[in-house]
Amino acid sequence: MAVPDPSTESKGKILVVDDDRLVLATVTHGLVQAGFDVIDADNGDDAILLARQHRPDLALLDIRMEGKSGFDVADYLRESLGTPFMFLSAFADAATVARVKELGAVAYLVKPLDIAQIVPTVEAAVAAVRSRRAREAASPVVRPPVAPVVPSPAAALARPVDPLNDPVPLAVGVLMHRYSLPRAEALQRLTRLAQTDGRSLAAQAAALVDAVELLARPGQP
Repeated sequence: MAVPDPSTESKGKILVVDDDRLVLATVTHGLVQAGFDVIDADNGDDAILLARQHRPDLALLDIRMEGKSGFDVADYLRESLGTPFMFLSAFADAATVARVKELGAVAYLVKPLDIAQIVPTVEAAVAAVRSRRAREAASPVVRPPVAPVVPSPAAALARPVDPLNDPVPLAVGVLMHRYSLPRAEALQRLTRLAQTDGRSLAAQAAALVDAVELLARPGQP
């Protein structure tokens, strides 16, 4: 387990899971440098054990791994621990996007990614999780389980963000994959589409994700 500089307060505990050791080391190092306490695993079984032991604030999951996939780990985190998660994957086909949406990931980042693109998204997610937990702890009312927190992607989104069920990060990931765009250009394309159609950014993103999800259903061409 990697730890940040002891002279500074940790920004949060992050579980990073990827079977590519180079990617794992790069992401882990970058998050530690950014001030996070990082736990890493190169397979799904170890990831689940570490999550149970350390109870991270957020998990970053690769999708396609030998043994348990990132989807398997995400399902366990959601159902058993209530741990929010995001995916780091090179895949953004219709079926994958539909599954990501179904699981309720806080973000879907398409590889290759620079650590500078990942850190702001992680910071936003952890801040949203801690804010939600603080509200719940301060309230005497017993509330039903809430949906996973969905922060804005990398600081490029200079707009108010609903912390629940924001479709923008997923839609940006789809455009990155489909048109081989960097994240900033994918966001710009989504913004232009929204302006052309007279929609809000969130509404345009939701429409795009729904269209991709429809293509993933059986019987669709």
